[in-house]
Amino acid sequence: MIYETVELHNIEDLVSVRGFPGLRMQRVPESVRVKLNSDAQSQMCHPSCAEIRFVCDHPVSIQLSCPKGLGTVDVFYGPFQSLERYEINQDISVIHVSMPDQMNVYDPARLSELPFSPDVCRLLMAGDAMFIHGIAANHCRPPNRDELPRLRYLAYGTSITDSGNATGPHLTYVEQVGIRLGADVINLGSSGSAFCEPEIADYIAGRKDWDFATLALSVNMLKFPLSVFYERISYMITTICRSHPQRPVFCMTLLPYSREFGDTFIGLEDKGSPEDYREALRRAVQHCFCKNVYLLEGADILKDIGGLAPDLLHPGDQGMIFMGENLARKIKPKIKPRISPTI
Repeated sequence: MIYETVELHNIEDLVSVRGFPGLRMQRVPESVRVKLNSDAQSQMCHPSCAEIRFVCDHPVSIQLSCPKGLGTVDVFYGPFQSLERYEINQDISVIHVSMPDQMNVYDPARLSELPFSPDVCRLLMAGDAMFIHGIAANHCRPPNRDELPRLRYLAYGTSITDSGNATGPHLTYVEQVGIRLGADVINLGSSGSAFCEPEIADYIAGRKDWDFATLALSVNMLKFPLSVFYERISYMITTICRSHPQRPVFCMTLLPYSREFGDTFIGLEDKGSPEDYREALRRAVQHCFCKNVYLLEGADILKDIGGLAPDLLHPGDQGMIFMGENLARKIKPKIKPRISPTI
């Protein structure tokens, strides 16, 4: 969406909240957010892989705050990562961004194959709910379509999709897939609350701005009986696939995680084992009968459990990179448009 003279990528609504100045950035419209479970309502206000994007030859100042926690902003120029990282807290912070001198002297013909134009300044946001308060800039504009990747990749899932234990938003497996396939990223990860409600399934099915999708279904739902899990994932898979029969949808079973390494989850033992939930997803994909749905085994995506954090659940940076590499290899043959030859 466009805000003043910039693009807010992976942001679908700006909401005024009583008692807080500025506008809260949300990854889903308010009409969708309020229909989700209470934790997901909160999570969809977190800016996972969301970006502020603009093209400008002059310095730009952006006012942000994070009233109930802490956020970070990493600066990229197209695909080029700056060392700049800003911490955003309760007070209104002013981020000053200027195009580095070296970025003004490159030969455009030598960099024309990059998915992102180096002229596009990208502020990658992470952390708690963030509010935007204003933009100060001269001759600033949102990026043009030809300055952005041709492909768009939508991901739904748990905290592992959201961010896991990655130390920066560009290190999430979702962004790693996007980098390898030359795709822009729409991240709908919902930490601890990816309950596959029909409302989020309908919302994804109704969007027309993605070319392929991954659905990580869903370690958060081990608290639900298998019958509920199967019902919800079947609805989500079928609804999304039937709405976009030409767009590949990849469904990923549970990754290896702590309960399988000797840990016990009190109150979950009677619901079924992780393998039971994997088998339920396999059946849901099999019974979908859509030609654009594909099953991916979590154990094939994260083959090395050494990539996990010490909680033996969330991948760290290395695990995220493993996942991005393996996912991209499996997705690449199924997507038709020309993609970046980086694999």
